[in-house]
Amino acid sequence: MDLENTSPDLSTNTSNNQNTDIRALNELIEKESAFVDLIKLEMNKIIIGQSHMVERLLIALLADGHILLEGVPGLAKTLAINTLAKTIDADFSRIQFTPDLLPADLLGTMIYNQKKEEFISKQGPIFANFILADEINRAPAKVQSALLEAMQERQVTIGEQSYKLQEPFLVMATQNPIEQEGTYPLPEAQVDRFMLKVVLDYPTKEEEKLVLRANVSLDGFPKPNKVVSIETILKARKVVKQVYMDEKIEQYIVDIVYATRTPKEYGMPELEALIENGGSPRASIALATTAKAYAFIKKRGYVIPEDVRAVCHDVLRHRIGLSYEAEAEEVTTETVINTILNKVDVP
Repeated sequence: MDLENTSPDLSTNTSNNQNTDIRALNELIEKESAFVDLIKLEMNKIIIGQSHMVERLLIALLADGHILLEGVPGLAKTLAINTLAKTIDADFSRIQFTPDLLPADLLGTMIYNQKKEEFISKQGPIFANFILADEINRAPAKVQSALLEAMQERQVTIGEQSYKLQEPFLVMATQNPIEQEGTYPLPEAQVDRFMLKVVLDYPTKEEEKLVLRANVSLDGFPKPNKVVSIETILKARKVVKQVYMDEKIEQYIVDIVYATRTPKEYGMPELEALIENGGSPRASIALATTAKAYAFIKKRGYVIPEDVRAVCHDVLRHRIGLSYEAEAEEVTTETVINTILNKVDVP
């Protein structure tokens, strides 16, 4: 079956019982998504060989989610989110997580103003559009829980006062998979708050040669230009929600997530002993939202099964808990997800 040329029924939207004009929606999204190419073009001037990371950053931005990156140092993680912030002229803040970091270092604190003879709030680095939480697993539980409120509630409490965080608000956290000494494992509740978890690999030889050349040249890296406004991003988020999702696609998403919980029901009894816990309802929501954002990036007004499959690994890899048996057999979440995708019926 040619998934790219598969289009849903043009007459009705069974998921919300409203008439949906797919052709008009396609035209709208083709027009509204034009800025995606501008951002990619600008970022590709600076970020070499990490197209998957760049695309996932855009998906997280459009789907109003957060992203966790796992990879060794030197893979342009900081450069990527900093460049993205500059292309839309947004505030960027980098926070280096360390074992001695305090919640006040992240959120801000109350300080005494001698002139006014009163306490006033001093806002911390969390008050920005794009936050890079570098080596997030180096911070203790109190700091991680403070970040959790900001990520989930989109607000920060300093003293007795709560402050709304500005939109867009995107947290990109990084983890170093090699160095585990002096790190604190992220609580499952916090990991689940990340819409996507992206695992980065080394660049190819050709890509590394381009990176090397750009770093040692006299000109150096070009400066990113502002190509899109914050207002355009916020408007695009509303358009992403309009992307059509057929009831069959919704069922496909639910089946994939349910297969992580009860694999035996889907003809995969061999996974039963390997999975400790499957994806929560947040996994289903994230799969649907990111599939819509992926379709938007591809300039399509409707979601096809291939969109769901494209984002599935990044949405589920941190939401499936493996058993000791799986670890003993060296079974990874990637293997589990591949098995599920191969077994669950594609609509």
